[in-house]
Amino acid sequence: MNDITLPKAVDTFIAATNAHDVNELAAVFGDGATVRDDGKTWTGEAEIREWIQGHLIDPKVVLTPTSFADDRLVASGDGDFPGGPLSFAFEFDIKDDQVTNLAIEPV
Repeated sequence: MNDITLPKAVDTFIAATNAHDVNELAAVFGDGATVRDDGKTWTGEAEIREWIQGHLIDPKVVLTPTSFADDRLVASGDGDFPGGPLSFAFEFDIKDDQVTNLAIEPV
């Protein structure tokens, strides 16, 4: 990954996304976690699983990290969606190796 050092939760998030593993991805998120993406917010396990399926698994997203600093990952995302690959910024809040909040926006 271009010698980018990532926290365990972020590394697992990328690996599970690229493996298209819903269960491993869901396990990255702590109880009561939130995801903000596409102008919407998903909270809790059931909603986050819905977001994972619709935004990462179904379009077969593959992430390639380009930088990480101050809990902000910038990655190229490609998959079955128009216009790819696209760059995204992922802002992570992490506690005890689990994501508590994730905000995603195009770069």
